[in-house]
Amino acid sequence: MRNRNTVEFLAVWEELHNPDFNRVQFEAVRSEAGLNRCVMTPTKWIEQTNAIGIVSKAGRYGGGTYAHSDIAMAFATWISPEFQLYIMKDYRRLKQD
Repeated sequence: MRNRNTVEFLAVWEELHNPDFNRVQFEAVRSEAGLNRCVMTPTKWIEQTNAIGIVSKAGRYGGGTYAHSDIAMAFATWISPEFQLYIMKDYRRLKQD
């Protein structure tokens, strides 16, 4: 979560869905994003910005980081060009129906 585009995407999602999103703290996070010294974990993001789109749970069983489907799909398209093209194709198909 060090990439500036990533934190900006997350902020836009939060602003659309979270009335308690801490925009002031987000500006501090954004100013650090992209720098080598920036260490932003999902837990830190949640705590600093009051985010609701990502949930991070500690623990051996049931622990992990989970995201709203919008965020998960956005991350998946960044990871996989094939998935990104699949989503684009399916979106066009749905718009035609």
